[in-house]
Amino acid sequence: MVATAEEFGDLADAYLFPEEAATAARAVEGRRREFATGRACIRRALGRLGLPPVPVLPGERGAPVWPDGIVGSLTHCAGYRGAAVARRDDALTIGIDAEPDAPLPDGVAEAVALDTELKMLAALPAHPAAPNWDRLLFSAKESVYKAWYPVARVFIGFDAARIEIDPDAGTFHAELLVPGPFSGFTGLWRVQRGLLLTAIVV
Repeated sequence: MVATAEEFGDLADAYLFPEEAATAARAVEGRRREFATGRACIRRALGRLGLPPVPVLPGERGAPVWPDGIVGSLTHCAGYRGAAVARRDDALTIGIDAEPDAPLPDGVAEAVALDTELKMLAALPAHPAAPNWDRLLFSAKESVYKAWYPVARVFIGFDAARIEIDPDAGTFHAELLVPGPFSGFTGLWRVQRGLLLTAIVV
């Protein structure tokens, strides 16, 4: 079972444990609210697994340090905070990412996409209801990294995975181009309320 929780804005009453508050003490108010709402999502998701509220501190590269026996992923963007967690007996790793359904800034697609991915993007449907495929590619690569790193413990760049998006099935496949514990991932993508969400569960 994968338990999830999400918010489409910051919670005014989201609380932090003292240890968490200390890590966010120097943050600007907006970042502190974002941090607190993300922790609220984490605790709500953990509660759906039957676990009590606990502090979840940021670890290496800012990723949450999950309670023993738990894997998970956290994401946030303008207008969205979300968390997904599972018991380690049920999942090896999780990666989720949310992005606004808007085009990437000029030059970013060329910086993060492989040549084959740029060709794929050009061939995907361009009708008005279609998502911004370049942003979806970016989100898929973020989910790949979030699923990869907790197990591999090795930093990878955007060029470490080749993404194929299925525009009809709402899925994507990532082929890993670096040695490690995974040869690839299959994930889901969705569009809702002006947001793109990608997710991988192994």
